[in-house]
Order: sequence, then structure tokens, then C-alpha cells
Amino acid sequence: MAIVEPTNTWKLLEERLAVTVNERHRQVLEIVIAHMKAEAVPDLDGLMKTLVPEPNYHFWQFGQDVGPKGWDGVRDYYAAFVASKSNILEFDLDRLLVDDNCVVTEGYLRQIYPGAYAAQIGLPVEDPAADYLISFRQLLLWPVDAAGLIVGEDSYHSGPVEIRKLSFDELPREYVELVYPGV
Repeated sequence: MAIVEPTNTWKLLEERLAVTVNERHRQVLEIVIAHMKAEAVPDLDGLMKTLVPEPNYHFWQFGQDVGPKGWDGVRDYYAAFVASKSNILEFDLDRLLVDDNCVVTEGYLRQIYPGAYAAQIGLPVEDPAADYLISFRQLLLWPVDAAGLIVGEDSYHSGPVEIRKLSFDELPREYVELVYPGV
């Protein structure tokens, strides 16, 4: 079994979309799916096309909002995300709510991090040269405007529930190609 299966990130949304008849709910689901898929590639321009002109992200950590704000702030955030090579992830959802203006997703976010990047952002890893599977329990609110674009993300997470050093053999092919090209 794979350490992470990226397609699980949008699987529940696609299942809901397949049985949803409300056109507005379909629109809201479709933009979040497009965003998730662009994040997985990663496609920076594709990600930004899913957002309003002045998106605001709210990442709540230790009572502080540390999310990026505005077009440039969010674009810089995603550029850093792409550069970090930590986009090999799975958001294994067990809860999905949809209304006319928002999608709410909840589950376990499992993400593979290069150890140096994990250490840089304050995660307690023992070996910066290693690769780590880091899991969080996360709830995300995806507000969507009247035109069908994502206004931002409101993220709440538990902090790491697992930090596990991975052997090279456990790394998915996509991650190896991204982090260790030519190996």
C-alpha cells in the first residue's frame, strides 16, 4: 500500500459531485476539486486560477492567523510550497459538507516532507537529510464567491499526530522523481 495516495484528496468530492443535482453545489465542488488537483501537480498558475483576485487564507496555529493574504501573498505561499517539494500528499477525508457558499473538508492530511524543509518550518525532525511522513488532523473551510472562485482557505489542524522517518524504499515514485531526479 502506498504511503500516500494523492487521488484520495479529491475522491470524496468527486463521489459527491457525481450524485449532486444542485447546480450551485456542483460549481462549488468543481472549483475545490480543480484547486486540489492543481496543488497535486503542482501547477502554480492553475492554482491561482481557482482563486478570487484578492484571496485571504486563515491558517490558525496556536491562536494566531498565519495565513497569506492578497494575491501576491497567496502566490508567494504557493510558490514556496512548490519549491519545498512537499506537494506529495493525501488529504484522507472522512467528512465533507457542501452548501451554496462553502465546502468543508475534514480528515487526516498525510504529507511527505524533505527533512530540511520540515526542520525549517519548525517540525521536530531528527535528520534534516532524511524524508518524513507527517500527519495532521485537519479541518478546512473553502469559501466560494458568487462567481464560483475560492475566496481563501480557513484551516484548523491538530498539530502533528505522526512524524515518521521514511526509508528510501518507502518513498513514492513521484516524490523520488521530484526530490531525487536521476536516481
